[in-house]
Formats: sequence, C-alpha cells, structure tokens
Amino acid sequence: MIFGPTPIDEAKGAVLAHSLRLTGKVLKKGTVLDDEAIAAIREAGKREVITARLEAGDVPEDEAAERLAQALLAAHLAKSRAATGRVNLLAETAGLLVLDAKRIDAINAVDESVTLATLPNHSVVTAKEMVATIKIIPFAVPGPVLAVADAVARRAGPPFAIHPFRPLKVGLVLTEIPGIKDKESVMEGAVEATATRVEALCGSMLPVERARHEEGPVAEALGRLKRAGAEVLLIAGASAVVDRRDVGPAAIVRAGGKIEHFGMPVDPGNLLCLGRVGDIPAMVLPGCARSPKLNGFDWVLQRVFAGLKVTGADIMAMGVGGLLKEIEVRPLPREQAPRTPPAALAPRRARRVAAVVLAAGRSRRMAPLNKLLVADTQGIPMVARVVDNVLASHARPVVVVTGHERDRVEEALANRPVLIAHAEDYAEGLSASLKAGLAALPADVEGFLVCLGDMPLVAGPMLDRLIAAFDPEEGRAIVMPTFRGKQGNPMLWSREFLTEMLTITGDVGARHLVGKHADRMVEVEMADDAVLRDFDTTDALKGLPGTVRAG
Repeated sequence: MIFGPTPIDEAKGAVLAHSLRLTGKVLKKGTVLDDEAIAAIREAGKREVITARLEAGDVPEDEAAERLAQALLAAHLAKSRAATGRVNLLAETAGLLVLDAKRIDAINAVDESVTLATLPNHSVVTAKEMVATIKIIPFAVPGPVLAVADAVARRAGPPFAIHPFRPLKVGLVLTEIPGIKDKESVMEGAVEATATRVEALCGSMLPVERARHEEGPVAEALGRLKRAGAEVLLIAGASAVVDRRDVGPAAIVRAGGKIEHFGMPVDPGNLLCLGRVGDIPAMVLPGCARSPKLNGFDWVLQRVFAGLKVTGADIMAMGVGGLLKEIEVRPLPREQAPRTPPAALAPRRARRVAAVVLAAGRSRRMAPLNKLLVADTQGIPMVARVVDNVLASHARPVVVVTGHERDRVEEALANRPVLIAHAEDYAEGLSASLKAGLAALPADVEGFLVCLGDMPLVAGPMLDRLIAAFDPEEGRAIVMPTFRGKQGNPMLWSREFLTEMLTITGDVGARHLVGKHADRMVEVEMADDAVLRDFDTTDALKGLPGTVRAG
C-alpha cells in the first residue's frame, strides 16, 4: 500500500485517508475517490490529497476483516458486517466465553495491521453481546500477511468457545446451630443471594433443606436433595468452614462424595470447598457468598453451569485477577459500594438506545382517514404494528409521541409498555413532535432511534442492526439505513445532537443535520426495502402486505 500526498490527477481509485470538509459536502475518510469526488476536490482548489493506494496483492480493509472473522467463527458466535475495516463477533446465547489466549496473542503478533480484541477469558456473556472485535488498522493488508493470520486463526479449531448456561436444578442445605438466633437473618440472606445467582445463570432452586450443623444431618439433607433431582449441591454453614475435615466437607464425604479442593486464591472467596457426590458438583460456600457482590464462588458456579469440569488445578489458576475486594489504599471501601457508581470503564454492555415513535401527524394526505389507525387483517392498527416492531428490538424505553386524535392513538396502544409524550403543538409540524419525544427521553440514554408511525414493515432485527452499528467514539454517531444505496428511515442519533435538534422549527425533521455532520454518519445496508416504504396515501396502502381497512 502506498500512503501519502497524491496529485489530484492520479487520485482516482485511491482511498481518502482523512475526511475532507468541502463547500456543501463532506468526503469521509475511507472514501474511494471517483470522478465526482475528484471534481469536488479540484473545485475546492486542492491540488493533492492524502490517500492510500492499494498495490498488487493488497486486500482491502473490509474484505480482510471479513475473511479473518470467517476464520474465527465458532458455535454460538455470529459476526457483524464489515465496516471501516471492523467486524464484531457476537454471542448468540447466554453463556461463558472461553478463550485460547495464546492463539489470540499469536494472531495479534502476525503484523501490526491485524488486531483482535476480546473480552477477558471466562467472561459471562449475554445473547447478542459483543465478545470480540477485529480491526484492520490501515486501509489494506498485504495478501501474505492475511494468509498467515487466517492460518493461525484456523489452527486446531477456533480460539473462541461460548459454553451456553444449562438450566440446572440446585439444592441448598442451610446448617443451623441451636440457640444462635442472630444467624437467622444472615442465613436467609444466603438463600436470597444464592437464588439470584442461580436464576441469573438460567438455573432453578429446589426447596431449601435445613439441618443441624453436624456431619450426619447435613449428609442426610444432601441425600434428600440428590433424590429430588439436584444437579448441583451447596452447603451454607452456620459456622465458617476452616478445614477440609470440617462439618460441611465431611458431610459431602459421608454422602458418598469426595473433596477435590479446599480454599482458593480469590478474595473474597478464600474458604470455598469444592467436592463432588458422584457426578454432581458439591460445594461448601464461603461466608462471602451470602453477599450479592462478586466473589470466588461466582467464578466456580459460572463454570459449573457452563458445563465445564472444575478441578483443583483450575481453582489454583484463578489467582491472577483474583483480588476482588476493595482494600484501604483503594478509593472504594466495601461498605460504600452500593451507593457509589462504578468507575468509568469501556462498556461491555450494549449502549442504551431509546426509540421515539412519531405518531402525532394529522394524516392530511389520507383524509378523512387517519393512516395510523388503519388496521390490517388481524385488526392491528398501523401505529400498533410499528410500536410492536420497535418493542421487538433492544431499544428501551420506547416513547410514542401523540397529537392528532390522541385518545384513539393511545387506545390503539393500550397495554403496551411505552411512554406517551403528547405534543400540544403538533399542528406546527414534524419538528414539534420530534421535540416532544426528545424531551421525554431519560438523561442516561446514549442514543435514540427516530421512528415514523407509518413505516410498519421495519422489523425489530433491522433496528437491532442499526443499534449494533452505533458507536460515537468510533465516529458512528449517526446511523442511517440504506437499501441499494438509497437512504431510508429510521435513523439513530447520538445524544450529542440533542441540543441541536431541539432548535429545529417547522414541518421538518432532523435529516438535514446529516450533511452538516457527515463525517459522524455511517450507512447500514438492509436486505429489503422496508426502510424506504412509508404508507401515507391511499395508493401507498394498496402496496402494504395484507388487505387493510379503516380503523
């Protein structure tokens, strides 16, 4: 790849290295320069531009990212489409992410042009969560470099594995010491914290067994839970376990089991005891398991639910990163944690994106009908179909803006989990409806979809594709759907544009802001034309799938 200043006369087909803001137009970084772009640059008085020119054998960034992603795919993993040299790998189910760290390091060591970033090993992931991202740093990769990276990625199978959580039944024994009443509330806390952990991992709790804090009664309780179908056995002791021959571990042995490991290099969690009764994992919980805060028990339980066998060697390997509790030299004493927000880290979760559905218009082009209330053959009004599609996406909350025939529109949306924002001045045009919806958004929303109430064919997965592409830090602060290159709706906006939108007046939306901020916009190509089709006339309604009737 040749990088540097390029005379305009030699720039056709080259890749623009930096965004250029010209009069009335922005050429984005990564644009392949054609005759029209070169003419605009020449008209701006520029004689040369900084470009990247591909040489023989070079693989363009998107193609390179796509090929490497294909090599890395595994069960329960999906990939996004390539854009700006990036492909994200996404979990298709909730589970535990297990990595071959050495091979991932080897991929990153192939060449500086190829990068692969992942979540930490043994991370708990949710469906559709991003677990890794491939980024090609320059605009192209030499073919031989990509071939090596591809070979390393494919060697001995994928370096990624997502182990789905299994719906295991968990039996818990609470031990009791007669005469000690102040332990009761603490032990109830153990039940609540354990149930919360188990349910978060797709499991369920059997009725809790209570037994005297003695080897025999606890062993009998374990036997009853095993016969009831327990697939994991837990003991929460009224007294902390201090030795592998203590009451809890001894009860596991008496119930026909064995102890595999006592203690762990994780704090809190040092006093966990891991055993087994036949094929059933059995654990004596450390005292910290009564708290909902992360501790060593979580790490073991997650692996058990993911179907991974946990050995003593596995536990002894948990020391790096195992210091989980806050200590005096840190700014966050443990007792303050519940009321102190976490430190700002790169978010693992999906960004919080809301949706604003504009449903306030007077439907003048379809008078006397209100297009939003025209129902399909199932009796569902158009506005309700639109809202149902939005609710099927990850956008939350969903704000519906009403205006014309407010009561009828709200009645059509009855029992749906949406927020209603009424635009008193809806007759002033689209901008009034937009501002009413934006004013109703929560302060912590990072972005928002602006959806039109007359586009019932835009399905939830389409909206999720827009949300997946949204990343203001990467320059994707505005996300626009396209079909065969034609721009459509709905659009997704970062909240950084909120103030500017609130100044819009008249019967216009925010689309004109795209030209002003073109360097912050990304287009997402869709598989069909739903993002181009609104139904605001009687003729248009004839093309709506399914016979319709007046609502």
